[in-house]
Amino acid sequence: MRSRFPLFWLALYRRRRMLTALLLGMIAFETLVVVISLTVSPQQLLPRHVRTPSGVFKAFSGSGGAVSISTYPGLLGAGLVHPFWIAVQLTIIGSLSAAAIAADVESGTVELLMVRPLSRRRLLGERTAALVLASLLATAAATLTVAVGVAVSPTLHQAVPLSGVFAAGLLGFGLALCFTGPALAVSAVARGRAQVIGAVIALGAVGFAVNFVALAWSAAASLRYLSPFHYYAPADAMASGMVEWGSLGVLVAVGLLGTVTAFALLERRDLAP
Repeated sequence: MRSRFPLFWLALYRRRRMLTALLLGMIAFETLVVVISLTVSPQQLLPRHVRTPSGVFKAFSGSGGAVSISTYPGLLGAGLVHPFWIAVQLTIIGSLSAAAIAADVESGTVELLMVRPLSRRRLLGERTAALVLASLLATAAATLTVAVGVAVSPTLHQAVPLSGVFAAGLLGFGLALCFTGPALAVSAVARGRAQVIGAVIALGAVGFAVNFVALAWSAAASLRYLSPFHYYAPADAMASGMVEWGSLGVLVAVGLLGTVTAFALLERRDLAP
């Protein structure tokens, strides 16, 4: 298997230490969120004036407004949209997408790769698969950690169905794909890894900020449709126990469009450094 897809395995092998550290960090963080939920109820953890789903706290609970952060779905959902969760996903996406094309162009090694009978599509395809797998592992680590905590706690299980946890995880993977597509498109045209990493960070920061402003300020409410975080509402999924297929479809569609664009751009670009 490794001899058939060498670029796929090499991309993961070169970043094995980083990926291991990020996965362990994700598990530790979500374990902390579950432990806090078990030891301190949301009502005790938060002041009375923030127990409603209004204002700025909607964004932090991972809800569109239907679920309060002072509930178990809201608190656990906050763990799946916390800046740490976002940072882990963006680190994986930024690192592996930069390495897909831009890093080799910057170092000049892409010409050596092209000397072999290796097509541009295969080069990007195997590295894209490695990136998708890494994002899937990070999402699965967080989702399974929360699922175990819900399963072993009657209090949490009564408030949050396991189907809701996995629905939130599926939306989380959709969000990762949504960032992956544009990141690969940037890598396909960039001449340095810093450009790709900067673009990924900007997409994440601007996307979260737009959703935050739209939820906090009614006059800007229509802007929420421009942010991927509007379609990623883990608290709502946990409360309902169902996947919002329309939102998932938007996230996946953006990711696929970006990926297709990346392949098209790579076919037409000059790979000389």
